Amino acid sequence: MNKFFRHLNWMLKGIQVYALVGRSGTGKSFRAKLVAQKYGIDVIIDDGLLIHDQKIIAGKTAKKETAFLGAIKTALFDDPEHLHEVRNALKELTFKRILILGTSEKMVRKIADRLHLPDLEKVINIEEIASQEDIATAQHFRKTEGKHVIPVPAVEINRKYSHIFYDSIRVFLKQGLFGKGKAKFFEKTVVQPEFGNGGKVTISETALTEMVLHCVDEYNDSITVKKVSLREGPNGYRMIIYIQIPFGVQMSGNLHDLQNYIVESLQRYTGIIIERAEIRIDKIS
Repeated sequence: MNKFFRHLNWMLKGIQVYALVGRSGTGKSFRAKLVAQKYGIDVIIDDGLLIHDQKIIAGKTAKKETAFLGAIKTALFDDPEHLHEVRNALKELTFKRILILGTSEKMVRKIADRLHLPDLEKVINIEEIASQEDIATAQHFRKTEGKHVIPVPAVEINRKYSHIFYDSIRVFLKQGLFGKGKAKFFEKTVVQPEFGNGGKVTISETALTEMVLHCVDEYNDSITVKKVSLREGPNGYRMIIYIQIPFGVQMSGNLHDLQNYIVESLQRYTGIIIERAEIRIDKIS
């Protein structure tokens, strides 16, 4: 009941929630300000940060975490103190529209719910605003160099996260997005997260299982991970992932894609090497 009244309160204020959804490394943060300008959005939630008028108002960035799992938890506001800080800051802000960035619609809905925001007004997929070529370039940039973008000026990052600062980018919008409004410059900051640093990484089976659960949930939330078996080989980790698929869900052509997605995600964000990953269907529910 409290949840209903919280959502009703935001709705009575005319607050609308927008989502920008895309897999990690596809350029969401880079394009967040463009989307915000197009839809007249005042506030952005990106990887644990509350951003208003190109300034960090509250929160902490997932990009300062030293482990992939910690980055996920920060992005989802798993820490009560972090969550409380951002909730209170939202109450103090005057705004009508807010944009939440996430790797899936499910993730964005979870963030909105935890921040006591109303249901989503509109979901924008990265493929709607970026070409396949742009997305491929962004993923290559992320995979080969491990760099991320935060949609605020460099001075904001240097103030709190100077240890992960790498570079800044200025984006010029000629007469605004789609030729509307005044021409503007927007500055974005390139950072190199702690969890993207080099060096040998070891990981517990429990932590790896949680990461696999997250990857599978992002890929297809109807699939259940029953068990992850892990051992370290001469050239990296070997794993067997046992999954359960609901009756009627066709996965024969997608199991290879799921396997690649898990391997690429784990290697990109943890620094571990996956020598071999095998997916086995445990049983059909």
